[in-house]
Amino acid sequence: MTNSAFECLLVIPGLIAALVSAGFLYQWLGGHFDRLQYTAEGRWVDIGAGRKLYLLEKGWGEATVLFEAGIAATNLNWFQIQETVSQFSATASYDRSGLGWSSPPRSARTPGNLAAELHELLQEAGLKPPFVLVGHSFGGLVMRRYALLYPEEVMGVVLVDPMRCEEWLPMDLAKQEKIDRFRKLSGFAIPIAQLGLARLAVTSLLCRSGRIADRLAGIGGQRGRHVLGRIKAEVGKMPREVWPVVAAHWSRPSYYAGMRSHIASVPDSVREMQAADPICGIPVLLLTPGHSSPLSGDCLQRIGDTVRQVIAPASAHWIHLDEPELVIQSIREMVGASSGRTTEPGILATSADVAIPVG
Repeated sequence: MTNSAFECLLVIPGLIAALVSAGFLYQWLGGHFDRLQYTAEGRWVDIGAGRKLYLLEKGWGEATVLFEAGIAATNLNWFQIQETVSQFSATASYDRSGLGWSSPPRSARTPGNLAAELHELLQEAGLKPPFVLVGHSFGGLVMRRYALLYPEEVMGVVLVDPMRCEEWLPMDLAKQEKIDRFRKLSGFAIPIAQLGLARLAVTSLLCRSGRIADRLAGIGGQRGRHVLGRIKAEVGKMPREVWPVVAAHWSRPSYYAGMRSHIASVPDSVREMQAADPICGIPVLLLTPGHSSPLSGDCLQRIGDTVRQVIAPASAHWIHLDEPELVIQSIREMVGASSGRTTEPGILATSADVAIPVG
């Protein structure tokens, strides 16, 4: 080996170290400025044991509408809905521990633990009942559990295509392997985010031309391009003003750690809610996508004794993004009915309303 070749080999570790250091610095500076730029509208609430949850409040009213996002989603998922609902009611959305701007979790991400944390958040934040609970997907399980634990605080529940526990049971080897695969992928993303590569990709995708994101997705072949296409389609339904904030969330290593914690708790969450009692004496309005089969009367009975199912004909799983007017009108109806006010006729009158008797 020549001296010049040997010298080149000695330089390589230094270059790698410099690139790694640059990546860490890029990520740290980006995270610091994200926090300064995008969090001023809300506040952090200390719920003890080193846990701080990010809370966003809007509007005013006798009742407060509480929003709970899906399994890996944050308060941003409700941006458009919360903006409109806050015009006729007090509202509050938040980031669960491990997601968005909130601190890392200290317990399993099961509906019971999350409902207890939400209760602590509301108490420490000074938000008083009555509450109308609105939950999407996995968030629907959390809101069901909250209504069971604290029924005296709840005057109505709106479930937006809630997670169907019966589809996960029995928890066989194939389903567990699927959960383990997603959990491992979330774990692999943590060091990628720490090096600033996730920030580079999502910033390119949501804030710039998207060329870098396309090239990185191409490394993953057809699967990588498929995932990128789905991300573009779903985020594209959200207002453009929140895209940079979504990019900020997805750039954080803690986001992927939080996602991993939520995914790891799916089996326990399913078993917990499959064994849960039905909600009694509280009206529940359940929105089901037109692209899915309606829930049977037996499934509705497991949810509650006063459940009305409404079909969202033009929606897939993300009804609040596909048909936000339907979700807003559903909330308006629940707030009005629970407070004794007459709601204005609107979208619900023309939606596919499935009258399935329960109880």
